[in-house]
Amino acid sequence: MASPEQMGPRHVAIIMDGNGRWARRRGLSRLRGHEKGADSVIAALRACRELGVRYLTLYAFSVENWVRPRAEILGLMRLLRRFLEQRERELHEHRVRLRVIGRMEDLPRDVARELARVMEETRGYEDRQLILALSYGGRAEIADAARALAREVRAGRIDPDDIDERAVAARLYAPDVPDPDLMIRTSGEIRLSNFLLWQLSYAELYFTPVLWPDFDEAEFRKAVEAFRERHRRFGDVG
Repeated sequence: MASPEQMGPRHVAIIMDGNGRWARRRGLSRLRGHEKGADSVIAALRACRELGVRYLTLYAFSVENWVRPRAEILGLMRLLRRFLEQRERELHEHRVRLRVIGRMEDLPRDVARELARVMEETRGYEDRQLILALSYGGRAEIADAARALAREVRAGRIDPDDIDERAVAARLYAPDVPDPDLMIRTSGEIRLSNFLLWQLSYAELYFTPVLWPDFDEAEFRKAVEAFRERHRRFGDVG
């Protein structure tokens, strides 16, 4: 029987980096880079279908990104709405459930409303999940989980001595989603940038110099092949 690695990852998380550099090298606006990057999202979804990846988590907008120029933020939010409008049919066609992790209350009301609608209409699909990290930060997620636990302790619903790793994990944004097996970061940067800090503890990390708008299905397959060549021990001697 094939090992889990040989079968490939069940959950892939991606830090989609390099849109701005891709645009700058071509004398284009940063927003044009983000627009081109949307094509790579579709390529990643196609690759997931072909390779049997059930969960795809994309770092789309961090809590720190709110400091970017207002015009860029507004452009990104319009791009997100356009993506939903243009690709909702594809989500239904391939039975992909859309989910969001992060502080949705930070998003513009119309964007949050459209996201909530698509999430509700796709929530019955079990084959695959597309998880968008929006206004997301790994530290913020852990802090929110700690806050939830503190409220339950104060209410007498849980004893502090009963708080363990499972208790924390159960209060993260998507506790039913398995931890990523593989994390991909494009553009050559080698850091996590506050992404899924709890969940990536035992993930295999793959860094590539390819900028996100150039990250196509072939590049996705290369990352999965690299994953299959590794041996995950989870603290054991192997």
